[in-house]
Amino acid sequence: MPKEKKTLLDFWEDQMRQSHTASNYFFRKSPSHYHMMLLVMSAHKENKKLSVEELKTKLFKTSRPKSALIITEACEKGFFRLEKTSTDQRIKNIIPSDSFIREFNEYLDTLKNISY
Repeated sequence: MPKEKKTLLDFWEDQMRQSHTASNYFFRKSPSHYHMMLLVMSAHKENKKLSVEELKTKLFKTSRPKSALIITEACEKGFFRLEKTSTDQRIKNIIPSDSFIREFNEYLDTLKNISY
């Protein structure tokens, strides 16, 4: 008998068991955290630069100080890193870390393979 694909419920339960580890927990803390992750990863997938200021502006219903705190925490945890631009050293772009990109891609692959 072939191994069955994960169901959506199995996937969700696996995610909750890992809820205290890495990005799984961090980006599910609030809608703002999750939205930030999607904005950063969308820019990455589209090979677009996303500055800290642009990200703060795009986050809905999140104050600029709160956005700054989330960005700082994501960088401290190693999910994102800041990179100064060559044209203006005051502007910093947000880049997802290699490990976070792998984790995000695994998450997407798992979602794609779930049977309904």
